[in-house]
Amino acid sequence: GVGRQRQGLGDMHAGAVTDIAGVINNCAKALERAEEMAQVRADQAVIGIAGEMVKGQTTYVHYERLKPQTKIDLAELKNIVHKVQWKAFDQVRKQLAWETGRSEVDVKLVNAAIVDVKIDGFRVTNPIGFQGKDVTIGIFNAFAPLVHLGALQTIANELELDILSIAAEPYAVARCVGGDEAGEFSAIFIDIGGGTSDIAVVRNGGVEGTKMFALGGRAFTKRLASTLNTNFQKAEEIKLGYSKGILNKKSQDIVKEAVSEDADVWVSGVELSLSEFSNVDLLPSRILLCGGGSNLPDIKRVLEGTKWYRDLPFARKPKVMFVKPSDVTNIIDETGLLKDQQEITPMGLANIAIDLAGEEELLQGVLRKVINIVGR
Repeated sequence: GVGRQRQGLGDMHAGAVTDIAGVINNCAKALERAEEMAQVRADQAVIGIAGEMVKGQTTYVHYERLKPQTKIDLAELKNIVHKVQWKAFDQVRKQLAWETGRSEVDVKLVNAAIVDVKIDGFRVTNPIGFQGKDVTIGIFNAFAPLVHLGALQTIANELELDILSIAAEPYAVARCVGGDEAGEFSAIFIDIGGGTSDIAVVRNGGVEGTKMFALGGRAFTKRLASTLNTNFQKAEEIKLGYSKGILNKKSQDIVKEAVSEDADVWVSGVELSLSEFSNVDLLPSRILLCGGGSNLPDIKRVLEGTKWYRDLPFARKPKVMFVKPSDVTNIIDETGLLKDQQEITPMGLANIAIDLAGEEELLQGVLRKVINIVGR
């Protein structure tokens, strides 16, 4: 089942909930439509979280084993994971304190995943039983301020839903595409929503990190409303007509001119976000777009037509493509209603629900146990 409900302008800002009652009302309407269609009453939910205060990064720990001949066991693995998690927690708190100017920001781990394990340079999926001297483990962690998480918990309680998981949206999107080539899959995902643009860098199937900035589809609508001297609602209709190419030539040109400056500002936000991954090797040369905001033709145009990428570590000019619902291999759409790239984020969250319902991998189990200790 599928259900949609447009949010009011004051309900959310830059990916964070600003009016809990308004969001509950919207969610209840969308949920009711989806449940009616599916003829199922949902009692659990996977909720996506986004916004500039949500920090996602992969933390690596390299260490040398004193006895390379002994095989790695569960106790040793737990010890390594424990060290990685404390290091990550410390880094994120410092980063948020620096960004907000507040000495203490209460953050909580949203989701975590082991994305890379190497022993003496060789990549392994499960290190237990291996011998070796140099071990490298990379764990992706997403942290969010408690104030955001508390709002989501309240919304779920009011909707009578148990939270199965809260996931960083760019992480969910990055995990749902790749299919058979998951282990070798590398790409930059850009999810353009109403209030934010979320970026995830995926290398060899592992999420390297996520960045978000508060410039999404609504910024373009506001620019149109001001240029055309009209209200937000009318400007949104004009923007959608422009995206579909159904306006007359004169109107298309006026809208294009109005949004082109904002598109240039947006692409500089992408450049700035990707420059923060400069400590990595080369960035993947494939950019995958999704989210309702990516329907705007100027988004693809600025990514392909300008030289924004020249100062970034790309091997060649990045190729820009859209993620289609059919690319999400784990989910079969029986409703026939999931037609374009704005559906990808909820499909990514549904994919996480499917993963959680399946058998837990050994590494993920170790990580979960350690998180319970660190999170106390």
